[in-house]
Amino acid sequence: MNLTLYRSDKLFYRPKEAAIVLGMSRTAVFRLIKTGELQSVKRDGYRLIHVEALQEFARALVEASESSPERAA
Repeated sequence: MNLTLYRSDKLFYRPKEAAIVLGMSRTAVFRLIKTGELQSVKRDGYRLIHVEALQEFARALVEASESSPERAA
C-alpha cells in the first residue's frame, strides 16, 4: 500500500487514491459520493475529490461517532 498518496500540496484525489487515504474500498468511496456524504466533481469523464471534501468527511465521521452512544459489545 502506498501511503505517500496523501500529500499536503495535492488538491484533488481520484476515488482510488481517496479510498486509500480514508482506509476504505473504492466502492465505498463511490457509495459516499452517490449519497452526497462525500463531495466530488466530474471533469472530462473522471471524478475528482477535493482534499477539503476528504477532511470534511473525516470531521463529520468523528463528530458523529462522538455524539452517538457507544454500542454494547
